[in-house]
Amino acid sequence: MLILLPPSEGKASSGDGPPLELGTLTLPRCTPVRERVLEALIALCDGPEEAAREVLGLSPGQADAVVRNRTLRSAPTLSAAELYTGVLYDTLDLATLDAEARERAAGSILIFSGLWGALRIDDRVPPYRLAMGVNLPSLGALAAVWRPILSHDLPALADGRLIVDMRSAPYAAAWRPGGPTVAVRVVRERIVGGVVKRSVVSHMAKATRGVIARDLIISGAAPESPSQLAKVLSDLGHVVEMEEPTRADGTWTADIVLSE
Repeated sequence: MLILLPPSEGKASSGDGPPLELGTLTLPRCTPVRERVLEALIALCDGPEEAAREVLGLSPGQADAVVRNRTLRSAPTLSAAELYTGVLYDTLDLATLDAEARERAAGSILIFSGLWGALRIDDRVPPYRLAMGVNLPSLGALAAVWRPILSHDLPALADGRLIVDMRSAPYAAAWRPGGPTVAVRVVRERIVGGVVKRSVVSHMAKATRGVIARDLIISGAAPESPSQLAKVLSDLGHVVEMEEPTRADGTWTADIVLSE
C-alpha cells in the first residue's frame, strides 16, 4: 500500500539540521528538476517582494515566507515528518507512532510538493512556501513541470501496491497512478425534513484523511484491492462506501461517511 498525501500550508518555521542536499532526497533522478524549480523560486524571491507574493499567492502578512525562500540552499533542514503542521498532519501525528508504525509510515507515505516533487517522511528539507498550483516565471505550471519525471519514476515505486490517494487536485495533477487506485473522499450525512442528504466536506476532510492514514499505518494492514481496503477501514470503525470507476483503468472512490 502506498498512501499519497498533499503537503500543508502550515509548516514549521525553522529546522535544526544540516543544509539541503538534493541528492539525498527520495527519487534522486528528480534532482535536476528540483534544481530548476529551486533556482526559479529563489530568483523570484530575490526580486521585488510584492511581485513574489503575488506569484506565490501570499498576503502582506506572509512576507516572512518570501524571506525564507531566499535562503533555501543554506537554511537548516528538518524531516518532512516535522515540517508539515497542518490539520491533516496534526491528526496523522507521526511523532507519536511507535517504532514499528513509524517504519511502516516511512515506507508507505509519499508527500507531494510543488518544490520537491515527492518526499518520504524522513527526507530533510528547509521550510519553504511554494504550492503546486503556482506558475513560476520561466517554468510555468508546476504540475506540468513535475509530471514527466514523476510519471517516469513513480510507477516502479508503486508497482504491485494499492494506491490510497488523499491528494488535493493540484497535487493529483502532477502524477496519475496507473495501477489500482482509491481516492478518499469525505462526505457528511444529514437528515433534512426526514430525508437523508449528503454533501462533500472540505476542512473536516483534512482531519479525517489524517485519521484514515494514521489508522491504516497503526493497523499494519496491507490491502491489495479496493474491496480489501473497504473491509480494513470498516473493521477500523469507519463508515465507508466504495464506488467503482466508470472506466477499467479509472480511480475508485472511497466515501468516508460522517454523520451529524
